[in-house]
Amino acid sequence: MPAFAPMRSLLAAFAIAVAVAAPAATHAEANTEPSVKTGPSGLPLPRFVSLKSSRVNMRIGPGLSYAINWRYMKSGLPMEIIQEYDNWRRVRDADGAEGWINQALLSGRRTGIAAPWFKGKQAAIDLYARPDKEARTVVQVEPGTVGSIKACNGSWCEMDFAGHSGWIDQSLVWGAYPGENLKD
Repeated sequence: MPAFAPMRSLLAAFAIAVAVAAPAATHAEANTEPSVKTGPSGLPLPRFVSLKSSRVNMRIGPGLSYAINWRYMKSGLPMEIIQEYDNWRRVRDADGAEGWINQALLSGRRTGIAAPWFKGKQAAIDLYARPDKEARTVVQVEPGTVGSIKACNGSWCEMDFAGHSGWIDQSLVWGAYPGENLKD
C-alpha cells in the first residue's frame, strides 16, 4: 500500500490542476469570436449571390452529366451559396430548392426579394425614403419582387425596384442576412 501513496498524491495534484485550469479554458473559449466558415474559394459560406444569365440550369449534382432539376429564366435572382465543389456551387433559392450551378453563371452582385414568404398573403410592402417607418413611402412593392441591394445597415436595406429607390426593413429581404452590413 505505501507504494501507491506517491501515485495517489500525483493523481490528486493532477485532478486539482485540471479543475483549476478547466474554468480558465472555458472562460477563454466563451470570449472567442466565432470563426467564419469559408469554402475552397476562400469566400464565406453561406453567402448570397445572383444569377448572371437569364437562362440558368440548376442540377442535382456538381457537373454537366447530372440531371437538371430547375431552370431559371430571369437574371438577377438571388441565390444562397451553401457549398462549393471545384467550379460548382450548391445553392438554395428563396423557395428552398437546392441544387448545383456552375460558378460562371453566378454574379457577386447582390439582389434581394421582398418578403417572398408573404406572396398571396399580404398586398404590398412599403419602400421608405429613409430607414425609418415614420418616413414617407416612396413606393409599395409586391411580395416576391426582385430588386438590387445598394446597402444594408443591419436593420434596413437600401434597394432599387425597377427604378424606385428606397429603404426596406432588412427582415423583409431574402438576399441579406439578419444584421448583415453591406455596401454595393
